[in-house]
Amino acid sequence: MKYAVISDIHSNLEALQKAFEVIDENKADEIICLGDIVGYGANPNECVDLIRSRCSTIILGNHDAAVLHLSLSDDFNPIASKALQWTSEQLTDQSKALLSSLPMTQRHRDILFVHSSPSSPELWNYIVDAEGAASAIRIFDERLCFIGHTHIPGIFSQRGRVNSITREERFLINVGSVGQPRDRNPMLAFGIFDSSTWEYRLIRSEYDIGRAAEKIYLAGLPEELGFRLLYGI
Repeated sequence: MKYAVISDIHSNLEALQKAFEVIDENKADEIICLGDIVGYGANPNECVDLIRSRCSTIILGNHDAAVLHLSLSDDFNPIASKALQWTSEQLTDQSKALLSSLPMTQRHRDILFVHSSPSSPELWNYIVDAEGAASAIRIFDERLCFIGHTHIPGIFSQRGRVNSITREERFLINVGSVGQPRDRNPMLAFGIFDSSTWEYRLIRSEYDIGRAAEKIYLAGLPEELGFRLLYGI
């Protein structure tokens, strides 16, 4: 079984469409979305519709939750809060119904999928270093746990950050972000895991960043949200 695991689309339609093109080229059997479909970008409904039609499993992200309950945005920075308010006003009832139905975790055989952390996922904790990853790995029993949330891809074992996975250890894998990478690489990011060969690959791809940024400006969203796409920050 070949899984494509995507996360943190953040209403970036251009990035999502390109990601699906690359996924199709790689002939993935299933597409898993780890959440944060909306927030920041200019096409929330279109992204929700695409995710609904293409993904077999969809996990709730913190922006997805906050757009439904705007009081949660008090914990966000002012730019993110403004984008959430705008997104809430744009979302259709159908889009909100999909977001409100999403679980925080999902298990497939020996794989755990969660947006932020396997430890108290409702707290939306960030795993940003090897120490945090090692603590998280002690929480779950599955061989693999896929996460997003930080927008920075990486593979971790109890030994720290590693370059590949094996069958002998348990791993925490951050697939990065489709719609708003933050590792100073503006190319979209997602992961492909092949359970038959037990191989994981991080995929990066260019997309029409200029168009995605232009839509943000035209929608009246904070200009910083378009600017950061250009530099992967």
